Amino acid sequence: MREIVLDTETTGLDPLNGHRVIEIGCVELINHIPTGNTFQTYLDPERDVPDEAAAVSGLTTEFVRGKPLFADKVDEFLEFVGASPIIAHNAGFDIGFINAELSRVDRAKIPSERAIDTVLLARRKFPGAPASLDALCRRFSIDLSGRAKHGALIDAQLLAKVYLELIGGREPGLLLGAQTTARLEEIHTPMNRPVRPPRPHAALPDEVAAHTAFVGRLKNPIWLKA
Repeated sequence: MREIVLDTETTGLDPLNGHRVIEIGCVELINHIPTGNTFQTYLDPERDVPDEAAAVSGLTTEFVRGKPLFADKVDEFLEFVGASPIIAHNAGFDIGFINAELSRVDRAKIPSERAIDTVLLARRKFPGAPASLDALCRRFSIDLSGRAKHGALIDAQLLAKVYLELIGGREPGLLLGAQTTARLEEIHTPMNRPVRPPRPHAALPDEVAAHTAFVGRLKNPIWLKA
């Protein structure tokens, strides 16, 4: 089963107000386990990056100016994503921005039903608890030391680990599943033991009498049909 963990960095909070995507990061999962195959690109939003957005992502107007346009990267992005389900934290935000960019270049939008929202998964699993990516990483003891700023690819990599924990930890993984199968085969493999003849056993007279008395209290007992 192939899934794509996706994250974006943007110039603001609402694509309807002219805000644009400035970074896309994607991580490929097979059977919930990262394969090491990723997609990442910075994008020129053709506008400024407000200071408050730059403070979160570290991406300034000067940094993204001259980077590829979304139109230049859309084919590569769509090829990587394919038809796979998309895992995103607050999926409506990321998918909304991606769909706004797709609309600008006359491409079909990504259907919302393809998205799996890890915020909703977290709130169902831990009602009332903080559901931010940082909070979930701390809950699952996922190392955040390499994340000085929000970045689309590093956040997607962290989210892949969080997602795996939210759906039950590493047991669903392909590797551990194979290890578990191998262990079960080991357990159920017959050992080379010497074959011994069965030991005879006969009921004692008081056991026979007790059984006969018990059967006599039953209606139509199967022991008398043999």
